[in-house]
Amino acid sequence: MSRVAYVNGQYVPHAEAAVHVEDRGYQFADGVYEVIAVTRGALVDEEPHLVRLERSLSELRIAAPMGRPALRHVMREVIRRNRVADGIIYLQMTRGVAPRDHAFPAGAETSVVMTARRTRPPNPAVIRDGVKVITIPDIRWERCDIKSVALLPNCLGKQQAREAGAYEAWQVDARDGTVTEGTSTNAWIVTRDGEVVTRRADHAILNGITRIALVDIIAGQQGLKLVERPFTVEEAKNAREAFLTSTTSFVTPIVRIDGATVGDGKPGPVTKGLREAYLAHMAEEAGTA
Repeated sequence: MSRVAYVNGQYVPHAEAAVHVEDRGYQFADGVYEVIAVTRGALVDEEPHLVRLERSLSELRIAAPMGRPALRHVMREVIRRNRVADGIIYLQMTRGVAPRDHAFPAGAETSVVMTARRTRPPNPAVIRDGVKVITIPDIRWERCDIKSVALLPNCLGKQQAREAGAYEAWQVDARDGTVTEGTSTNAWIVTRDGEVVTRRADHAILNGITRIALVDIIAGQQGLKLVERPFTVEEAKNAREAFLTSTTSFVTPIVRIDGATVGDGKPGPVTKGLREAYLAHMAEEAGTA
């Protein structure tokens, strides 16, 4: 069955889906997006994703194109038409189409695009053996809390990681040497004292939805202490464990940073336990949707 996309009120063949050349998302990256996991046909953490979408739109002063009930309906229809049981749905909203001018156009209508696709199960070797990350300077703007489509620095960083044979690149604030986040993931460590550390959600990072879920999971587990603060690259290299989180990577163990071995070079028990807890959370979301 051919894939289907939703573009500004119409369901169209994916191969024919298109927006106008003067769409401001295309010309200015003047838009926002969300990626939501689909498990057993159900949307995972749908509510916090929609809350973050609405916040991003508000921060950029882009009008919401439809109400929540209509948006939920379209999302489910896109998933249904693409027959996605396990995968993702991608939503993008831009300020719309207008003659090219930097200032906001008057009367432009918000453009909406949605696609959905199946995804492969995680590579078992990644979870069994862990992954490598490299560190790079963080060259992004100062409002990384907005999920903007302006992702060129992230793309450059991800490509640098690929060329280095790494899974991800952790971005580092040049002012103090602390890790902000990955190019498409949030960054975590487990200290020698057993504290689970991740940067506080401020303007320097995107508050990942998987991050939010994991904060709640940690809060409910005996024996785990969450600390939200910056950490340096050196602290990460000397940590007991390290891992990353995202909608598509879930909870993934990190065993090497810039070539330095983390802990004993194997995925640690805290990371493994948090991954299992998050997968249970996903299953619960699918069962109650």
